[in-house]
Amino acid sequence: MSAYSRRRAVATLSAAIAGGGLAGGLASSARAADRGDGDRGRGRGPAPLKRAHAHNDYLHERPLLDALDHGFASVESDIWLVDGQLLVAHDESQLDPARTLQRLYLDPLARRIRANGGRVYKGHRLTLQLLIDLKTAGDPTYRALSEVLRGYGSIFSSATGGKVRRRAVTAVISGDRGARAPMEAEKLRYAFYDGRHDDINSGVPASFIPLISGNWNSSFTWQGTGTMPAAERSWLDLIVHTAHKQGQTVRFWATPDLPGEARDNIWRTLLDANVDWVNTDDLAGLQAFLRKHDT
Repeated sequence: MSAYSRRRAVATLSAAIAGGGLAGGLASSARAADRGDGDRGRGRGPAPLKRAHAHNDYLHERPLLDALDHGFASVESDIWLVDGQLLVAHDESQLDPARTLQRLYLDPLARRIRANGGRVYKGHRLTLQLLIDLKTAGDPTYRALSEVLRGYGSIFSSATGGKVRRRAVTAVISGDRGARAPMEAEKLRYAFYDGRHDDINSGVPASFIPLISGNWNSSFTWQGTGTMPAAERSWLDLIVHTAHKQGQTVRFWATPDLPGEARDNIWRTLLDANVDWVNTDDLAGLQAFLRKHDT
């Protein structure tokens, strides 16, 4: 991010703090729900990791299932619209007609939720975030996805008239920005929009944009060695504070992810700044770190 862009963004976010925010929405209700669950003593499983996000989850040996076995609260799936089917893959060369969104994610989630009495994690009210990254043109891909999600409406959070109904899974749409227009036009949505830093003070409520995501390297030069520069730490705190004031959660992608001191420093800083989602490809590594540090 250029110095000019950062100054402009700081001014925008500072105005948001001074003027108040769009409190409420999916993110704030999620934080409230996670403080208690009403199922104590009813066969609760291990507590899920409320900050853990499985980046490119579908690249693991067992998509979705490996992340859930490690207690992750958010998983990411890239999808391509090919001949009317929603196929899961990182690159076009990896497309496989057998690897559909339904087969890898939606059907296993529906089965698990039925088995767990309506929840992804037995005895815990946490709503799993399913981040769906659109790799093909956003408008037609989202329209096809919307029809599919309606078929699983009993497990997905929904929004109508600015009011959110939370269910076991919340779909958040990322990737191609062309999805936004058809999403905004829907009277009943079974998905929400993944915003960017420019969306924090845009006047769009958290009931539409519950998540703010950004490329770590576009905002920060620090890669975990030594202490984060004071100006960059202030910028990080400002992003998080302003988003939270508007009921939105915060995620950064492209953070350093190789095991070692630098990654641990980044992760500790994210926790200290109260960033909601820690992004990783290393399920076991983040699980061990959060079990130890995010108590």
